[in-house]
Amino acid sequence: MGKPTDLDLPDEGRLRVVIERVTPEVDAGRYPIKRVVGEEVVVEADIFADGHETLRAVVQYRAPGAREWREAPMTLLGNDRWRAEFSVEQLGRYTYAVVAWVDHFKSWQKDLGKKVQAQQDVAVDLLVGARLVEAGAGRARGGDARQLRTWAQELGAVEGRSVEERVALGSSRALGDLMAAYPERGLAARSEPELEVVVDPVLARFGAWYEFFPRSFGARPGGHGTFKDCAAQLERVAAMGFDVVYFPPIHPIGRAYRKGKNNNPVCAAGEPGSPWGIGGAEGGHKSVHPELGTLEDFRGLVRRARELKLEVALDIAFQCSPDHPYVKEHPGWFRQRPDGTIQYAENPPKKYQDIYPFEFETEDWRGLWVELKSVFEFWIEQGVRVYRVDNPHTKAFGFWEWCLNQLKAKHPELIFLSEAFTRPRLMYRLAKLGYTQSYNYFPWRNSKAELTEYFLEITRPPVADFFRPNLWPNTPDILPQYLQDSGRPAFMIRLVLAATLGASYGIYGPAFELCEATPRVPGAEEYLDSEKYELKRWDLGAAHSLQDLITRVNRVRRENAALQTNDGLVFHAIDNDQLLAYTKATPDGGNTILTVVNLDPHHTHHGWLELPLAPFGLAPRQSYQMHDLLTGARFLWTGARNYVELNPQYAPAHIFRLRQRVRTERDFDYFL
Repeated sequence: MGKPTDLDLPDEGRLRVVIERVTPEVDAGRYPIKRVVGEEVVVEADIFADGHETLRAVVQYRAPGAREWREAPMTLLGNDRWRAEFSVEQLGRYTYAVVAWVDHFKSWQKDLGKKVQAQQDVAVDLLVGARLVEAGAGRARGGDARQLRTWAQELGAVEGRSVEERVALGSSRALGDLMAAYPERGLAARSEPELEVVVDPVLARFGAWYEFFPRSFGARPGGHGTFKDCAAQLERVAAMGFDVVYFPPIHPIGRAYRKGKNNNPVCAAGEPGSPWGIGGAEGGHKSVHPELGTLEDFRGLVRRARELKLEVALDIAFQCSPDHPYVKEHPGWFRQRPDGTIQYAENPPKKYQDIYPFEFETEDWRGLWVELKSVFEFWIEQGVRVYRVDNPHTKAFGFWEWCLNQLKAKHPELIFLSEAFTRPRLMYRLAKLGYTQSYNYFPWRNSKAELTEYFLEITRPPVADFFRPNLWPNTPDILPQYLQDSGRPAFMIRLVLAATLGASYGIYGPAFELCEATPRVPGAEEYLDSEKYELKRWDLGAAHSLQDLITRVNRVRRENAALQTNDGLVFHAIDNDQLLAYTKATPDGGNTILTVVNLDPHHTHHGWLELPLAPFGLAPRQSYQMHDLLTGARFLWTGARNYVELNPQYAPAHIFRLRQRVRTERDFDYFL
């Protein structure tokens, strides 16, 4: 064989440590994982090397804007799997990686102990140790360096110290700890690529959304509502315990092809049209509908909401009415048909003549991208931090990755909710590209099997590392069949499921509160006399309103940390397919919530629930109290198997807080 040349050899052939299967990561590091401020990032990796020497590993992590890396030591779990965790304390993008190396000194200490136990001669081994400690002194500073040099001399002292004394020094924890502080990492391995975690506000993980149309809340019957009229609604929504108030588009509405009542292609005089038909003579996406008020009125509404601890969410729909200024100013941004007309939106057999989609394959795609990003920037200047984006899956993925990352680099507090009721891969892709939260299939998951399977998918890694579900039982576009057929109990059931299965949920408010359930036509999932096309007058004080129940549910969520995360969701066996039982608990076990829901809105159901005791610190025969936070009722349970019964007309669900019995020295019982 010929002599190897430099081109035949790696740059460094002495690297011995292998790092594999680093988690969490999304698509091998192509996209960041997601966390919120204050959460832990638990990092694991397979780490091993040739031979039997001792390894050490750390997770290096760096906060946004920081130059220096911080480190968290990793511990061996077993079978070459290592783990460490670090906390993310500020908004923005953190970077992290795993670093591992052979710890020659710890390996020496381990082998020294084995040889001493085997009564072997260790004279030379002590000299090897002295050399290692001397090298460590060269890496140390100040008093540590002087101490290590002293110990190196003592280890290598053939005269003046007994072998036993030198062995005791070499084996000492003090020496091991000081050497560990100054490791030799010249041949350390580092995981590639560096991974990222996007850190969002807590509202990205936990919050309750309430949607209403400002135009339907005019001061006089039949009159168009204004931003000023909405102040009273903000107070009511805040009192119900919501965190976000969400408005459909607030822009001028086009007149050409304006839709009438129930999506009628003919619009009668005085009909307001759909807010999603954006743009007119008064302006486009950076203007407000004149009948709602002025831009200053809107800013005042945002300020008032914030005083009430509410965030205003705006609907951003990137589409135009035929009257939008963009149509005349930038006709190339729209798809031109051979007959000279512009292609309107269609979803056959549905036609939306009042909406022109943008053409993302336009030659002027750069100009289009910059302008659309500027729409967000305009509303950010008005104080809006939260956005619900309409149909993002019908826009270019590349645009969203660029736009959202650009915006969040400057404003890491922003939250973007993706309204993409579409195929799973498209929903997941949008979440990876930068969407903070996502609509999902919850409106159509009704049975015990469907709910269990779906929530085990979206609340577990790898999906949970990038996809945050926001659960909506209804929207202005969606009146699910389940709600149409089952009366008030169905709305109560779906409310409890949304609010307890997920940390974030929302309702299309007035319609949900009042159990609005009439479809446009039988079999359709659209509302009859939809508020999308007309002003509504809602009787929010009606006797059948769910306002009190919604308020109680939101209070339960705020008072129980277990319901403020999607982590730790566990389903439990119960011998009735119409009953669904699941728990959420804080990591320290201090707050445990068991929810039991009757999924049948028509009939009473009962069953025996199997609750594993060990995870909750309960002994097999221990009594514990289950406090129903919805009704105030208290039940004393014993052991793992207990009976439940739910009448949907009265209370279709329990939201139990588990309270353990504690016996005092004076033989007095109380419950934690």
